[in-house]
Amino acid sequence: MEITVAYLYPDLLNLYGDRGNIIALKNRLEARDIKANVKEYALTDNIDFGEIDILYIGGGSERSEALALNRLLELKEELKEYIENGGVTLAVCSGYEMLGKHIKDAKESRECLGILDIHTIYGKRRMIGDIVIKSDLFGTVAGFENHYGKVYTGILSPIGNVTAAASGRSDTEGAMYKNLVATHLHGPVLPKNPKLADHLIKCALEKKYGEVDLQNLDDTLENKANEYIVNMFKK
Repeated sequence: MEITVAYLYPDLLNLYGDRGNIIALKNRLEARDIKANVKEYALTDNIDFGEIDILYIGGGSERSEALALNRLLELKEELKEYIENGGVTLAVCSGYEMLGKHIKDAKESRECLGILDIHTIYGKRRMIGDIVIKSDLFGTVAGFENHYGKVYTGILSPIGNVTAAASGRSDTEGAMYKNLVATHLHGPVLPKNPKLADHLIKCALEKKYGEVDLQNLDDTLENKANEYIVNMFKK
């Protein structure tokens, strides 16, 4: 078996070491003797979404986000078809917000991809720091956030409820739609949350090959990284 992991625009969308998400997916695939093909796409590259098993769209600065969004608007129909057909996707921060209808700040409202029925409104206070989420699907999810945007997700299911956050917020985090997981969590998020990483891998394998049972891995270090953040809020 083999899985192709696509990283869109790593020169633009790679805040806070989020390339670690790609490394985590690759390592967990190869630990199970599954060939991992990692493809990085530049802004000017053509993309055949039919060749992609897991798509990663990361976060970037406002300028980087604007450049990426302009290009993604050109690819909107292909990307939408990929997601609607169950294409496995992890979208982080800017990648999350760009999938919605618009991003509104104090100056303007920017049209986005409109693939998800969500929208983002920027507040005056930056939400920054470590964060812990309780998820029915993934258990305790830990990460780091740094954003102004509040995403209104409508009827989409969240990843879970925020149980502790340096920013003080106590709402829900993220959105899930078909085989897409979207979140503001950096950190990067996957090395600290192996259940989330394995969810993406399992969805990709089953879409490509049918039902599979994932081999269990030794997640001692990953769980320690998760617990470290959780325990910070207990001091």
